Amino acid sequence: MTAATMTTPLAKPGADEGRIGLRANLRHIGALVRRNALQIKQDPESMFDVLLMPVIFILLFTYVFGGAIAGKDNQHEYIQRLVPGMMAMMGMNIAMAVGTGVNEDFRKGVMDRFRTMPIARSSVLIAKIVVEIGRMLVATAILLGMGFLLGLEIRGSVVEFAGAIVLSTVFGAALMWIFILLGLAVKTPQAVQGMAMVVLMPLQFGSSIFAPPTSMPGWLEGFTEVNPVSNLADAARALVNGEGAVAHPTLVTLGWAVAITAVTMPLAVRKFRTKT
Repeated sequence: MTAATMTTPLAKPGADEGRIGLRANLRHIGALVRRNALQIKQDPESMFDVLLMPVIFILLFTYVFGGAIAGKDNQHEYIQRLVPGMMAMMGMNIAMAVGTGVNEDFRKGVMDRFRTMPIARSSVLIAKIVVEIGRMLVATAILLGMGFLLGLEIRGSVVEFAGAIVLSTVFGAALMWIFILLGLAVKTPQAVQGMAMVVLMPLQFGSSIFAPPTSMPGWLEGFTEVNPVSNLADAARALVNGEGAVAHPTLVTLGWAVAITAVTMPLAVRKFRTKT
């Protein structure tokens, strides 16, 4: 993609992005999405995590931990618990890859080229998120496909099932802003991965994804109940299974998504403008 393809008469290089019209901004996002998608096409190995991670995780947790948590004779019900919860986990792991990708693009000088172009700075980051949402949906589809093979049943309505996917996607997209900010703040992709794991591991395993909080020590049960990932897992589980409280965990999850985006998106865009 050249500077010529991104040029718009509404802005000049270095102009404040507030002067760039909505149509031009959307056009820039579309061009950048295409660039990122072509990059994946040229490097298909970058999709290995999306294709393999759901398969490995669902088999691992079902057959290694499922028997211990739910009992050997109750693994079918454990699938009903595990798969909706793991929809939240997919979004978190894909979000981590966004921060690593942004950091690598800066190290290669790609982002410096974008910052010299007459485009909204936010469009570069939004395009990244759009492509990663696509990767997240692929991972979710593979996870659900494996779930169906292992006996997952959609006990709620089709609308509720779609709602679980949308809710997981919205929350995952919000988390991407955190990891983009992290990718802009630290020096190396390895540092992004290291810091991300420190954050993700407690959120994932200290949640209701894999086991009911009532089986945990009191201090951990308290953390699990306030963990936003638990609310997402509970909401997705209730929507897929057609039973349990839906409104409260859904509203809490959406509240977290809005708050995370409202705080980290402006910080990420500002850091993108000023990073040296």
